[in-house]
Formats: sequence, structure tokens, C-alpha cells
Amino acid sequence: MAITLMFMVLGTVTPFIFLYLKKKSLAAVQTILLIGMWLYFIQVMFMSVVPGAFSITWLMFYASLFLSAVGWVMFIINMVNTSETYRGLTGKRI
Repeated sequence: MAITLMFMVLGTVTPFIFLYLKKKSLAAVQTILLIGMWLYFIQVMFMSVVPGAFSITWLMFYASLFLSAVGWVMFIINMVNTSETYRGLTGKRI
């Protein structure tokens, strides 16, 4: 469960990454999905009734994790492109 919690924390940071990348619509969608993700997590951890597969919170949980992975890949690609641009401007080779 610890690895799931780690991915959920990374997913919680993702709307800020989307805002940094100037993707406001994706940030809004991820924020809505985060609500469902955390509700699903709380239901699974602390309630005696586990939500069924393909319920709305189940879909929001996995969609949020998928969208957060997309956001982190976009962020990494942006960082690599930015560093290449700055390296090209300074003329230094590493």
C-alpha cells in the first residue's frame, strides 16, 4: 500500500505541474479526478465496504493515476527540452 500512497502523493502534485506547463484544462481535470482518487482511497482503507470495480470512484482513481503519469512525462520532456535550449545558448558542451 505504501507504493500506492507514493503514487497518490505524486498525483496530488500533478495539477501544479500542469499549471507550470500552462495546461489549465488538464490541471482542472486532474483536480476533479484527485477528489475521486482520495475518496476511493479513504473508502478502501477505512470503510468496511469496498467500492465495486468500474464504480465512479474506481474510474476516477485509475484515471487520476494515468493522467498524473502523463503529466510527469510531459514535465520531464519539458525539462530536457529547456536544458537543451540553454545549453545551446551558452555554447558549452558537457
